[in-house]
Amino acid sequence: MSRLPGKFCSIKRKTGAAFQDRLYCALLRILFLKRTSVIYFLTGLTFAILWSSASIAGKFGLQSVEALTFFCIRFLVAGLLLLGYVHGIKRHRFPVGKEWFNVSVFGTFNTALYLGLFILALESVAAGITSLAIALNPLLISVLTSVWMKRKVMVQEWISIFLGIAGVAIATYPLLHSAHVSVHGLILIGLSMVVYSIGSVFYSSVIWSLSRIAINGWQVLIGGIVLLPFAAFSHQGGNNYDTNFWFSLLWLVVPVSIFAVQLWLRLLREDAVRASLWLFLCPIFGLAFSTFLLDEPFTVHTAIGATVVLLALYLGQHKR
Repeated sequence: MSRLPGKFCSIKRKTGAAFQDRLYCALLRILFLKRTSVIYFLTGLTFAILWSSASIAGKFGLQSVEALTFFCIRFLVAGLLLLGYVHGIKRHRFPVGKEWFNVSVFGTFNTALYLGLFILALESVAAGITSLAIALNPLLISVLTSVWMKRKVMVQEWISIFLGIAGVAIATYPLLHSAHVSVHGLILIGLSMVVYSIGSVFYSSVIWSLSRIAINGWQVLIGGIVLLPFAAFSHQGGNNYDTNFWFSLLWLVVPVSIFAVQLWLRLLREDAVRASLWLFLCPIFGLAFSTFLLDEPFTVHTAIGATVVLLALYLGQHKR
């Protein structure tokens, strides 16, 4: 589908197209590019909304169940559902050879290490700090991409990255005054951002022949398996598998672990640096969800920060 405008116009050039045919080719390219741009925009926006909702759903779930236990169950259930669909219903092939290594590395970094460290950091780092930390991912991904994949990061993209960090800092500023922070927690949150960025760049660097849904299913399941012994070791009892737990689990499994991750993988396939800029919207949407669902205040700082983030996103996604 993506080659149709170019193929049609190349045929016209070979056969000596008239002026009206050349004009039609130009209009066809413009319309097609606008269509693909809209799809890309909707993909990024939907990902940011769903991904940012995870922290809210997680807060409700953690009222009933221990953190590592809750997230371990989430990953195992999501992985089994995805793999049941992709191999049982769609009959896609299983990973072979080096593909097992690739999905294992991706699952370990993208799921187990990232969220394992993030969950532990939440015990000693306030929500405002964690929201600000997420904004570091585009910077880390850009640096790793430029070193690992030899992809030059343009000046406009660097401006967008630092502008995005500034916007998130403005939005979360009121939260930092009441923040409870420890050096231990800051180290853990920093490490979680680093391993997530490594996982994202690793995924972009691999030439995958597996379908995205198969990759997602295996990486989520492997992440859950890696977390399983840590969840068992830290288990202290007192878990309550009530309605609150099941609704939170359902949201985190289907919209977040299945649909949001599928969208993220699609964005990464296009370009890791451009994809990472959508992460700037996550803290903004997170603050908005907190206002409506958790009765947290929506301040002038939030509005100004959101505006700056949208400007940063426009600069980073706008093609020169």
